[in-house]
Amino acid sequence: MTATHTETRLKITPLSGWTGALIEGADLSAPLAVEQIDGIRAALHQWKVLFFRDQSLDHAAQIAFGAQFGDVTPGHPYEGDSAPAGFPQIHTVSPAAYDHRYGTKYRKRLSPNGPGWHADVTPLINPPSHSILRAEQVPAYGGDTQFTNVAAVYAGLSETVREFIDELRAEHRFGATVSAERSAEKIGDLVRSNPLASIHPVVRVHPETGEKVVYVNPSFTREIVNLAPRESRHVLELLFEEIARPEYSVRFKWEPGSVAFWDNRAALHLAPRDFEHVEGDRVLHRITLVGDVPVGPDGVASESISGDYFGAA
Repeated sequence: MTATHTETRLKITPLSGWTGALIEGADLSAPLAVEQIDGIRAALHQWKVLFFRDQSLDHAAQIAFGAQFGDVTPGHPYEGDSAPAGFPQIHTVSPAAYDHRYGTKYRKRLSPNGPGWHADVTPLINPPSHSILRAEQVPAYGGDTQFTNVAAVYAGLSETVREFIDELRAEHRFGATVSAERSAEKIGDLVRSNPLASIHPVVRVHPETGEKVVYVNPSFTREIVNLAPRESRHVLELLFEEIARPEYSVRFKWEPGSVAFWDNRAALHLAPRDFEHVEGDRVLHRITLVGDVPVGPDGVASESISGDYFGAA
């Protein structure tokens, strides 16, 4: 896939059978040509996550890059005072930032795989459509991020299972899997004062490609509504096992200047904390783009339980 002019040509190299492609030939610190924007958008639709190397971006340039693809949101619904001064759109991802935002004991209670497979902030009524994450500092090894294609996951299910889950809806709640609402740490104060929860279709129709995707994740999905708890648990376990199948995923090794750009409506990601025992810090910065309200195959949109629409910063 290339643009029509030499100076705007993109080289797109797929990195696995279903998920992820490396993009070369774009300087993300400068305004992109229309052909490049169109090429990147088309590649996102196909590969769900794109990777760029050796980019020179600061906070302002990262925000400007994202704004070419949509409206940029605040860094996080629970960002509070942890965003960099003057850049409320930036959500810093590091052990220190996480501890400042939520509390030290909360992070240590999570498994070594961190928050587990997830799309960003799905408890919102309109979860972010895309995320853009850039690496400022990374250790020599460890801290890779995995991504999986949940459109491919859906297509890989048997027809009978697809028909069954097409009609289901599930509750997504921030902190549900670790009972954050009962925590005495900062995270507990956040979710008690501003709980985030929505009911989304278990199968979402992608608003641009029309693909059906499995729209549950083990970090935020509490239960399938209108099923008995035991039934909900077994159905979710089946879907979580399918999400974790290696053939649908790609693993990305970060370097300073690396950028990942993914579609939260069609991809989940997983960030193991295997780097916390090695020398060198891991500091990345994320922005997200304003998303739409999910809609299921029956045309019924999600409904909010608690939490506001997440608009532009």
